[in-house]
Amino acid sequence: MTFEPPADAELWGRARDGDEQAFGKLFDRYSRTVYNYCFRRTADWSAAEDLTSVVFLETWRRRAHVRLSADSLLPWLYRVATNVLHNHRRSLRRHRAALERVRALPAAPNDAVSAAARLEAEHEMREILASIRKLSRSDQEVLALCVWEGLGYAEAATALGVPVGTVRSRLARARKRLKQHTGPPRTDGHRAGTTLFTEETS
Repeated sequence: MTFEPPADAELWGRARDGDEQAFGKLFDRYSRTVYNYCFRRTADWSAAEDLTSVVFLETWRRRAHVRLSADSLLPWLYRVATNVLHNHRRSLRRHRAALERVRALPAAPNDAVSAAARLEAEHEMREILASIRKLSRSDQEVLALCVWEGLGYAEAATALGVPVGTVRSRLARARKRLKQHTGPPRTDGHRAGTTLFTEETS
């Protein structure tokens, strides 16, 4: 008989009542996704680790007010992450003491090859961020969620707290503006790709 892991709704119901183990399972389920999102927005692995901890810390603190979307906690986590990223230096300062007590992300390998790969990834991500800097912050956010994170329009709308139509119009505007530049970045960190301009159907 195949074991089915508990759904987000079940785990969150327990977490909302103070069950730290249930919350830990949700952390295990989504921390790497949130971590990757934070890295793609900052191009800094260390900042991404701290910001991920802040996202889950804030989610735990505000658990009584969290409402799941489509039985998934992920849209809410993206929403918290987006808000934290707006002023991440201030957020990290405010949460520094608490960060010492929260569960850490799995340690990254320390060997020279991995360190070089991490530095290269940071360099490539900075180039990508530089290429979209002319977009408004709201357009950058919807681009990151729909293209890099693969969210559908409804999930992105939940994450950003805006109507679905707003997500559609922002994404179309962002793609149109990026098309005006030669050699657009691909989502895998290399240039001259077309992934950013593929129409979504969700």
